[in-house]
Amino acid sequence: MLRSAPQSRIQYAWPLPGDAQAVGQARSAVRDLLTGLGLPAGLVDDAVLMTSELVTNALLYGDAPYELAVNAGRKEIVCVVVDSGRPLPAQRTPDLDAERGRGLHIVAALSDGFYGCHPQRYVTSPDRTGKATWFALPRA
Repeated sequence: MLRSAPQSRIQYAWPLPGDAQAVGQARSAVRDLLTGLGLPAGLVDDAVLMTSELVTNALLYGDAPYELAVNAGRKEIVCVVVDSGRPLPAQRTPDLDAERGRGLHIVAALSDGFYGCHPQRYVTSPDRTGKATWFALPRA
């Protein structure tokens, strides 16, 4: 089930390119930030994988511009990928032979169901609105 992301006070944001380089840049940004915040390695790895899935989905099914935002709260980390596409992400029944179709299943499992999609303004361009696909993880 898709839910609205909780608000947080400390926010980091990066514009992302409109090509495959966006995935690597997003992974590096999340890994560097969360490691710098002293979060456990397992949590960092999960966040990096989920970020990769959300950015890939944005590139495949959304529209530019793309943005990554991370809300670092005292109790949880919320990672958000914003794009300007209209279609909301939807889980598909994965085809065992297909190369795609498992991303949101991975996000749902690793976030214990704390993920969603909602309209959101861009952090790096506040005059623009798009859709935000997000996940949350407890800090501990």
